[in-house]
Amino acid sequence: MKEVNVMKHLKIENNKGFYCITENEWLEIDRINKDDLILLIDKVIEAEFTMDEFQIEKIDNKAHQIIYRDLYQKFSELLENKSRFKDESEQLYKNAFDKYCVDEDKKD
Repeated sequence: MKEVNVMKHLKIENNKGFYCITENEWLEIDRINKDDLILLIDKVIEAEFTMDEFQIEKIDNKAHQIIYRDLYQKFSELLENKSRFKDESEQLYKNAFDKYCVDEDKKD
């Protein structure tokens, strides 16, 4: 049986919060930008996603506390609702696709 390597994407280390987009590049959580957030959301939806549990006493920097806490909460919600979110997205896409196909058939 092949072992799946699950990559961690949020971690707490040295009293700071960090996020990871690529396998070996960790950035401080307060440097996160819109593009990084989009990549992380994609990873939550499409791949195995893990993160250190938020514990306020393990992060000294107030900005890191706030950002890490908010990301942890939102990513946890998304992980809990991952299958429902994917199902709803696929259904929405299917409905649009079906409508488009029907409209195209009427043109012929």
